[in-house]
Amino acid sequence: MAESTGVPTEIEQRVRELREQLSAHNVAYYAGEPTIPDGEYDLLARELRDAEAAHPDLADDASPTHLVGAPAATTFDPVTHAVPMMSLDNAMDRGELEAWNERVTRALDEAEAGPVRYVCELKFDGLAISIRYENGNFVRAATRGDGRVGEDVTANVATIEAVPSVLGPGAPEVFEVRGEVYMPVSAFDALNADQLAAGKPRYVNPRNTAAGSLRQKDASITAQRRLGFWSYQLGEVVGRDDFESSLVVFDYLSELGMPVNGEIRSFDSIDDVHGFCSQWELGRHAPDYEIDGVVIKVDSLRHRALLGSTSRAPRWAIAFKFPPEERTTQLRDIEVSIGRTGRATPFAVLEPVFVGGSTVGMATLHNEDQVATKDVRPGDMVIVRKAGDVIPEVVGPVLAARPENTQPWSFPTSCPRCFEQLLRGEGDANTYCVNRMCPSRVEQGIAHFASRAAMDIEGLGERTVVMLVDSGLVVDVADLFGLTSHDVLTLEGFAEISATNVISAIDEARERPLADVLIGLGIAHLGPTSAEALATRFQSMDGILAASPDDIAGIDGIGPTIAESVTEFFADEVNRMVVTKLGEFGVRLDIVEGADLPQNLAGLAVVVTGTVSGYSRDEATAAIKGRGGKSPGSVSKKTSALVVGEGAGASKLAKAEELGVPQLDAGGFEYLLANGELPPSAGGE
Repeated sequence: MAESTGVPTEIEQRVRELREQLSAHNVAYYAGEPTIPDGEYDLLARELRDAEAAHPDLADDASPTHLVGAPAATTFDPVTHAVPMMSLDNAMDRGELEAWNERVTRALDEAEAGPVRYVCELKFDGLAISIRYENGNFVRAATRGDGRVGEDVTANVATIEAVPSVLGPGAPEVFEVRGEVYMPVSAFDALNADQLAAGKPRYVNPRNTAAGSLRQKDASITAQRRLGFWSYQLGEVVGRDDFESSLVVFDYLSELGMPVNGEIRSFDSIDDVHGFCSQWELGRHAPDYEIDGVVIKVDSLRHRALLGSTSRAPRWAIAFKFPPEERTTQLRDIEVSIGRTGRATPFAVLEPVFVGGSTVGMATLHNEDQVATKDVRPGDMVIVRKAGDVIPEVVGPVLAARPENTQPWSFPTSCPRCFEQLLRGEGDANTYCVNRMCPSRVEQGIAHFASRAAMDIEGLGERTVVMLVDSGLVVDVADLFGLTSHDVLTLEGFAEISATNVISAIDEARERPLADVLIGLGIAHLGPTSAEALATRFQSMDGILAASPDDIAGIDGIGPTIAESVTEFFADEVNRMVVTKLGEFGVRLDIVEGADLPQNLAGLAVVVTGTVSGYSRDEATAAIKGRGGKSPGSVSKKTSALVVGEGAGASKLAKAEELGVPQLDAGGFEYLLANGELPPSAGGE
């Protein structure tokens, strides 16, 4: 920083604070123990870059904005990189991506270098590593460190199955491969399951866990962590210098046996580049590894040489960062909610924070043991994670920011709604309110019954259900079918039209399939597939009530656990009374015998997303199942086709694109139903 006279100005003080914070965060991050999420770090780094750009007199070559990584730790021997390992500048939105493109094209135009072509790669959320081969043999692996000097982690990297110990034929005399060590999401989940089973704290995320695994002094521990590796760049190479482009380098890496990710694409326009970024922003959770953006590089190595680099990053590459899925915020309080089964779930009341594409004010804490393991306390600064459509959760506290004299949170002993005692059975991770008439249990049970996953009664959201229960109009799910427009009009916020619409939706629900009724009743362990099998086998609710546990367990796909749960549910006098009331209110409790349909979709799995013209969601699903097909709720390798209606889900579309699943519009759906095969125009990629 430039010399300053007297008391530092406000901007000088802020710049100093930012540099100190970022330097400390860099050390923690590259040691595998970050103190803040990446999104928070990016915001601080951007603030510092903007301040330095606006005040050139505060320039300092030692600023974190000019440096790469952090100094190598003393735990491992130092390794000096023959070719520095640089960092990347970031683009946070399309405007910044296009600004970078303008700088690149302008520089190449001035050099009369010809048109630019870009290569797009996924930005893996792992640990950058340089692996050195001599005469085709693996000799050393080092972390990035500060870009010039890293740590020797040879023994640990040697345990990674994806890293070859010997390269293929024709390897150069010296061949340094740069890439990313990562922990597969499946390996991370399995590791955390083992941690929980052993009563140990969960690991925070795959990236930190991969970094920590690579820094184990005992390489046998690293070997147990199932780490992976993707190669994407070259360092020092002796014995070959004829590479012309990035794509040629990738082909050569594959020839020598290095793992190269399959999601690499090249484009001539920045619009296509942004399209690729947008596609992967939607599908970022599809792979079995975490990504936090897309890396865009100039393909031509000659063009790269013309563009050059700054002190920390190449001008010929940039990282398009996805919106952060982890942020820090204050934990205001911990409260407990009661679900339809009586399960008491602790949740965090947060200072609202924008994360994962939406503002989050509450997040789950799962159960009593999880709160104790994470040791989060009211008043803490906490890390909040929201990944896609997953319910937001508190990952853990920022211990360095914990206020003094805080106390561990204690699980309440009585229900916060009905004040009955909460009970936790021996060996059970969950705590329950056993009062079946607890208002929270009643409300949640009715809300589940009316949800899209069950009876799909439009207009009966949780707020309306709470008002119905509080007013005494509804005590159980059957009471919904006894409501009148006049009843609904007594509720706050309802007018004649909205009240009429709710009653119409309830009337339509009387004809829902028997399987939907079974799902709506909330029988433990009974999912959609099992409910469908149960309804098909016994044809009516009376048949199910008369069935023995052995009769039910004998159904394909239904075992003794589900059979016992169904039998116990209907043995309960209150539950049988509710079923009787449903029948009295005209709810169909048997299978509708319709015209015999051809079973031309047998063996096919057809997923429906959005609203298909001419069909309700249930009707489209019934049309598939009625012809012998299956209609699962998600796209997988086994999916035969994805029917795409209005308001289609982005995640299903992204998954279908990734797997090459054929996509059908309304016309294609009709063709499939009529002919039992895909229309000639359909096909996957």
